[in-house]
Amino acid sequence: MPEPVPERHDRIAPRQLTILYRGPLASCDYDCPYCPFAKRRDTPAQLRADRAALERFVGWVREQSHGVSVLFTPWGEGLARSWYRRALVELSHCPQVERVAIQTNLSHRVDWTADADPSRLALWCTYHPGQVRYERFLARCRDLTARGVRFSAGVVGQPEHLDAARRLRGDLPREVYLWVNAAEGRTYTDAEAAGWAEIDPLFAHSRHPHPSRGLPCRTGETVVSVDGEGTVRRCHFVPAVLGNLYDGSFRAALRPRPCPVPRCDCHIGYVHLEPLGLSHTFAGGILERIPAAWPSQTSVWTAPGWR
Repeated sequence: MPEPVPERHDRIAPRQLTILYRGPLASCDYDCPYCPFAKRRDTPAQLRADRAALERFVGWVREQSHGVSVLFTPWGEGLARSWYRRALVELSHCPQVERVAIQTNLSHRVDWTADADPSRLALWCTYHPGQVRYERFLARCRDLTARGVRFSAGVVGQPEHLDAARRLRGDLPREVYLWVNAAEGRTYTDAEAAGWAEIDPLFAHSRHPHPSRGLPCRTGETVVSVDGEGTVRRCHFVPAVLGNLYDGSFRAALRPRPCPVPRCDCHIGYVHLEPLGLSHTFAGGILERIPAAWPSQTSVWTAPGWR
């Protein structure tokens, strides 16, 4: 049931609404052992449903008069599907879209980005050692750099990934931010954390889940999660429904609210927790996970081992 909200009859839109969109797509071309959706196959009917849902969503964004930013967070690999590539290109040319980004394993070619507006398009790229040749992933990153596409790259902080992550940090241009996600359920010793922090000076934010219950969070006010049916929730991690995107019923529920869950351990969630101040750290690059002042000469970016 939708979360109860005070009676309101206005439908005033925010000046800028950030949407985390996750349609029904679940198939991926990788089989990472730390991912529950690895190597799932969608049926033709499921793929048609995902395509229709995405096209409906793009149509809604196109019709908005207020600012919109979109991060696609598919369970599967979106860029392997032509409709996600088309959606990114189309939305990048909408004047009301400030940024459109997608989380991807970068397994697909990137020449389609030539049709997009590079001032609005961005990619959040994850390197999965063991799933792709290192040279292939690095070549895709270099191709994006040559094309002037904004992107971040990163790895999951599994111990067996450390050497590959160090190699990638050494081979990527300094201006490319390389993030590290703490592996789910893993506890890091201080020595282990220090090794990852040499690669990602912001690893401390991912190392431990953040206590979040009762803390102010931008989700549910200027940031929402939307699924393929248009169901709107405050974020991917809170099941309470705020309304529906397509009938506009969600707008009455947009308001400041504290986080209702005990802890938040995913970057796309805790980056919006106001006490952490990460909205300033990543200002202008929240959706693609690029710090505002990267690279910088200040001490925060000069952790030991940083090139």
